[in-house]
Amino acid sequence: QVQLVESGGGLVQAGGSLRLSCAVSGSFFSINAMGWYRQAPGKQRELVAGFTSGGTTYYQDSVKGRFTISRDNAKNTVVLQMNSLKPEDTAVYYCNADVYQTAWSAREDSYWGQGTQVTVSS
Repeated sequence: QVQLVESGGGLVQAGGSLRLSCAVSGSFFSINAMGWYRQAPGKQRELVAGFTSGGTTYYQDSVKGRFTISRDNAKNTVVLQMNSLKPEDTAVYYCNADVYQTAWSAREDSYWGQGTQVTVSS
C-alpha cells in the first residue's frame, strides 16, 4: 500500500511563507510524476505545481515566481516552498504521486495525500 503524508500547512499573513512537504512510503517500484494540487471552497481541485514524467517542472501562472517545487528522489519526497502568499492562495493543498507498483506495471497508479490546510489572512 502506498501512502502520501503531507505536512507544513497553517495560517500565515499575506506576504508570508510556508513550506509544504510530502513523503511517499510503502511498497512500490518507482514514482513517476509528482505534484501539488489545491482546492478552495466551492472550486475544483487544480494543479499548482508539479514534475512531469520527463522531469520538467510546471507551475500554474498565478504562482510563478512565488512558489518553488523540489523533489528528492532518494527520499521519495516533494516540497513546495510558497513565498509572497496571497489570500487567494487559501485552500486545502494535496500532494499527488503517480506510482509504478512493479517493474512490469503497464501503467501508473495515482495516489493522493490527505490534504493540508493553507490559510492566508489579509
